[in-house]
Amino acid sequence: MVHKIAKKIVSYKVIGNELPPEITHTEEPKVDVESMHENLERPEILMGSTFKIKTPQSEHALYITINDVILNADTEYEERRPYEVFINSKNMEHFQWVLALTRVISAVFRKGGDACFLVEELKAVFDPQGGYFKKGGVFMPSLVAEIGYAIEAHLKEIGMIKPAEMDDHQKKFLAAKRKEFDALHSDTSTLDEEGDFPAKALLCGKCQTKALVLMDGCMTCLNCGDSKCS
Repeated sequence: MVHKIAKKIVSYKVIGNELPPEITHTEEPKVDVESMHENLERPEILMGSTFKIKTPQSEHALYITINDVILNADTEYEERRPYEVFINSKNMEHFQWVLALTRVISAVFRKGGDACFLVEELKAVFDPQGGYFKKGGVFMPSLVAEIGYAIEAHLKEIGMIKPAEMDDHQKKFLAAKRKEFDALHSDTSTLDEEGDFPAKALLCGKCQTKALVLMDGCMTCLNCGDSKCS
C-alpha cells in the first residue's frame, strides 16, 4: 500500500520489540549505592563511641559522643559514616559555644562528602590563655583542639582517616635511639610520671609530645623519631 506524505518529516522512530544486540548484551544493571546526604532519614538506633576529656583547666570532664549511620548495609558497598555529635558536661560555663559547635559539626557530617577537614580545623584552634599537657606529655593548644583529636580518633576507628604509620627505616631508627637512651639513663628517676619519656624532655614540634632529648649533639624525639640530623 502506498501512502502519500503531505507534510514535512520532522522525526521518526522504529517500531519493534527487539533491541540491537550491542545494547542487549553489553549494558549492565545499575547499582543504587546510597551516599550520605542531608535528607537521609535518621534511623531509630545508631552505633557510636564516647570519649572522655578531662583537662586541668576544669573541675568537670567533657563527654563527646559520636554516632554513626550504616549505609548500604549487608552489601559490598557497606560503609559507616558519622551522623551526629553530642558533648555533655556538668560544667555549664561553655554551654553556648559547645552547643553551637555540636550542631555545626553534626550538620557538616549529614551534608555528606569528605568531612575529615574538620579535624585539622579544630586541632589548629589555640587558646589565647595557653594550652595544657595531657598525661604522657602530649600538649593540647586548646579544649577545642582536644575535641578535634577525639573526632580524629573516631574517624580512624571507622576507616575514614588512614593512620599514618612509620616505615621500617623510621621504626628501626627510633628503636635504636630509644635503646641507646635507656642504656645511658638506666635510672628510672629520670623518667616522667608515666614512665615513658625523660622528665626533662622538651616538646616535640612534630608530634606535640614532651619526648625531645639531646642525643649525639642532636635533638631527637623518642616518640615519633623526628630528628634534625636524620
